[in-house]
This record gives sequence, structure tokens and C-alpha cells, in this order.
Amino acid sequence: MLAGRTAVITGAAQGIGLAIARTFADNGASVVIGDLDEAKAKEAAASLATESIGVQCNVISAEDVARLLETATATFGSLDIMVNNAGITRDATMRKMTEQQFDDVIDVHLKGCWIGTRQAAGIMRESGGGSIINLSSISGKVGFVGQTNYSAAKAGIVGLSKAAAKEVAHLGVRINVIQPGLIRTAMTEAMPQKAWDQKMTEIPMQRAGEPDEIASVALFYASTLSSYMTGTVAEVTGGRHI
Repeated sequence: MLAGRTAVITGAAQGIGLAIARTFADNGASVVIGDLDEAKAKEAAASLATESIGVQCNVISAEDVARLLETATATFGSLDIMVNNAGITRDATMRKMTEQQFDDVIDVHLKGCWIGTRQAAGIMRESGGGSIINLSSISGKVGFVGQTNYSAAKAGIVGLSKAAAKEVAHLGVRINVIQPGLIRTAMTEAMPQKAWDQKMTEIPMQRAGEPDEIASVALFYASTLSSYMTGTVAEVTGGRHI
């Protein structure tokens, strides 16, 4: 489905990002993994089914992101798909949250997504189009206790993506959003059992999702199957908070 295309994915050395990278590679794409941890990025790229590379990248640095995208185009000849996935959490109640914890999460998620979207769209508009996929969260729809920073950032990604989609649609650049719910990763499995059990009661399908189930939606958005879709938000949540 993605043969001959080049995909850049940030924060893809592990978790959901790595699952997306594997799915894209399995469908023929050349993949460039951007991650803060250069060694893990290179290790992850080496594990993929197609020729792929890992690059150190801090998404809040416009210079780092530019270098990441330039590496992709120089190595593989194009930039067809951009997935802004990199993220962090700094959870705390609003009363206890520091300004630094708030700023860090807004910077990585929202500003990082803006930088990635802006730069990728700039390249794609000159080459006839492409697909940008931004990772939000169900937290951006509902708002969770202890996540005033994260919920704000993830809600902002939706607004950013919709506005940007309107600006570049006529140039063949599509921008869509995925909002995962409770997905089984190392991070979520480290939650206290009580918190996990409480979240499970909110899911009509009565199970957590798997990273591959996010990756398959990313594949849909990256491919021509979604050629008439832009500015949309896909909730991949097992029915949670519908």
C-alpha cells in the first residue's frame, strides 16, 4: 500500500510510534525514525522490513526537525508521509503541577506537532502533496484529572490540524488526527492496577487496545484509501467516551 513512499515518524523508537513504523515498512514504505535516543532510533530502524534509518531529533527544535526531513529526502528522494507522534507526560494535579511541567508537555506535544506539520507541509506542497498524521489522545477530547497540561496539548493538536488542513488542502496535502484511548504499552502497563481497572470500566469493548490497532489506522490515513479525507479525527478507543 505504501510502496515507493517515504515516511518520517517522530518518537518511533518504541511504543505506538514503532508499531506505526513497522506497519508502514511492512507495506513497502522507506521509514525514517526520529527520536531523542539516537541509538534506539537506529536499532528500531534496523529491525524494519524495508531500508530505513534512525535519526536523533528533538521535536521542539526546528533545526532538528529540518535536519530530520532533509535526511529523509536526501536518502530516499521524497517525503510522502509525516507522523507527529513524539510525546511525554508530566502528570500532576493542577494545584501541584509546576510551570515547567506544563511548559514541557505543551512544547513537546503542541509546539513539536506544529513544527513538524509546518515543515512537512512546506516540503509536500512543493512536491504535489502528501499525508500528515498527528497523534492526539482521548485525553484531548475528555480531559483527565492530573493532565491539564497533556489534555490541553492534545486538544490543541486537533485544532491545529484542522486549521492547517484548510490551509494546504488545495495543494494536495492532507492532515488527519488519531486519538488513541487506552493502548497496551510499557507506559500504560506500569499504571497501578486500581487505575487500570477503573479505565477498563469505561471501555464498551472491555479491553485495552494494542499498538498495532493504532498503526492500522495510521496506514489508512497514509494510503490512498483515505484520499478524500482531511481534517478528520479518528477515535481509536474501543468505544470509550463515545
